[in-house]
Amino acid sequence: MQALPQFDYIFALGLIFAFLDAYGIGANDVANSFATSVSSRSLTLMQACFLAAICEFLGALLLGARVTSTIKDGIIDIDLFNESPSVLMLAMWCALVGSATWVLTATRLGLPVSTTHSIIGAIVGVGIAANGGKGVKWGYNGVARIISSWVIAPFIAASFALIIFILTKYCVLKRKDPLRAGFIAIPIYFGFTSGILTMMIVWKGAPGLDLDELGTGTIIGAVLGVAGVVAAICILFFVPYLHRRLVREDPTVRWYHFFLGPYLWKADRLPFPGAANAVVVKDYYNGGVVGQNNGGEAHDLANDLKAQAHGDMELGKAQPSPSADEITPSTSNNDVHAAATHPAAGATTLEDLEKHEIRGPWILPSNIWIFVRYRLPKLLFRGMKMDVVNEQARAQHDGDKGAARVAEMHARAAQYDNKTEHLYSFLQVLTACTASFAHGANDVSNAVGPLVVIYQVWRSGVVPGSKSDVPVWILAFGGAAIVIGLSTYGYNIMRNLGNRLTPHSPTRGFSMELGAALTVVLATRLNIPVSTTHSITGATVAVGLANGDLKVINWKLLAWIFGGWIITLPVAGLVAGCLMGIIVHAPRFGMGV
Repeated sequence: MQALPQFDYIFALGLIFAFLDAYGIGANDVANSFATSVSSRSLTLMQACFLAAICEFLGALLLGARVTSTIKDGIIDIDLFNESPSVLMLAMWCALVGSATWVLTATRLGLPVSTTHSIIGAIVGVGIAANGGKGVKWGYNGVARIISSWVIAPFIAASFALIIFILTKYCVLKRKDPLRAGFIAIPIYFGFTSGILTMMIVWKGAPGLDLDELGTGTIIGAVLGVAGVVAAICILFFVPYLHRRLVREDPTVRWYHFFLGPYLWKADRLPFPGAANAVVVKDYYNGGVVGQNNGGEAHDLANDLKAQAHGDMELGKAQPSPSADEITPSTSNNDVHAAATHPAAGATTLEDLEKHEIRGPWILPSNIWIFVRYRLPKLLFRGMKMDVVNEQARAQHDGDKGAARVAEMHARAAQYDNKTEHLYSFLQVLTACTASFAHGANDVSNAVGPLVVIYQVWRSGVVPGSKSDVPVWILAFGGAAIVIGLSTYGYNIMRNLGNRLTPHSPTRGFSMELGAALTVVLATRLNIPVSTTHSITGATVAVGLANGDLKVINWKLLAWIFGGWIITLPVAGLVAGCLMGIIVHAPRFGMGV
């Protein structure tokens, strides 16, 4: 039985805006995390949504903190609300409104922002509106450390990612036989990555199970044990599977043959073979925007794309694509603009919605059928079926003034052996899924933290303590909203990042994601404030610079992203604070004025 039934409407509105805030987190924060995997073609957007749905939801529900700070990171002093707990309900609702408004606006603009900083900025705003500047903690334990993370996170992640990619580049990619070097390195990388991501879960991702309270010896044993088991599985099962697929180029091998392990080395014919005409491995460079020969030397793709950007290519007209026998490295690179007119099978482009026109009054049975059969499914599911890589290419051609600069950037980037890149696509999926799992376990509190405060005050009628229990249904509520946000609108962030910031491929994407994961692990142990959004951006820039050319980075887009980081806290705070101030100090009947 609720103690404050007169404020049922605040609780109801809190549910609505907590959902919108979590929706924005999925569409922005999670989409930014998966943008590298999708842009490098390790995952399709549909696959990314499916994996994120599992990892984010289970991370929030199973490993999500059963106890969360009622006020994020102790930014405001809740003791000032002891005399008026209902005002604290209002403050947390205003914080949700401010955070959700900014995150959704940024998502619409294609601007990746820190959702953690958004909710903190909103709470700062309501703290000032309710109690003035004295109600906010401005020191390093409060607002100052948030500002410091704008520099700390990107530089730490950039350092880790650069080291990882340089090692990969010179120990594997640039070797005389890169595929052989890749087979030697892949079990080591799998073991190392699994160990790092185990630390990520233990130290950051599972406070609800008290795994962060384990002793040092137990943690070391768990990390080494997981790394050893994963490396052994890779050697026994994964290496034979990939050897059969990449070296012997057996088109009949399928995912379930992985479990045959050592049998794959000598078997002449596989049980339950797949179709013999299947593609052995996808081309991670063709159909994107990267334009170089496999040797890494730039050609005149930049000039081609400059001409296309100025109108020589008409996107509305179908372009003939070469047959498999006609494709050469030069052909695939110079015809890269075909991606803009030939999206992947099953993908949805923005023009698809216009193919089935409604003629005459909409109430006609034929028009209703067109809407229900064609328009409605595409509107509902286009977020998961969007060809993000194609949309990134289109964004460069459709009147974008920076198209020539972006085209030149991609023409300068090196390409590497496609089969070796394929080895790292599996590692990239591993890093993306585990990071998503930890994200769901931790960052769901950005949306449900204020909702928990509203719920506790509404139920008890008093200000909760510094910690409060988080009902499982609230964790599930937040996790579901995050998944819906990624699935329906995450493509907007993805198509504005990825290959538009710097060229992506599985080796690059793996280095970016592992660099960001290492940053989170280190920062957690050293109590350094970082944002996953800032970390992945810093890692992306560092890997791009590993090409040895400053022009391989889209500095204009990077400045746009950094500007979004800076204005996130004040904008969210301004919206929430103004709303709080207007409501608290609004004139009302009985005041005599």
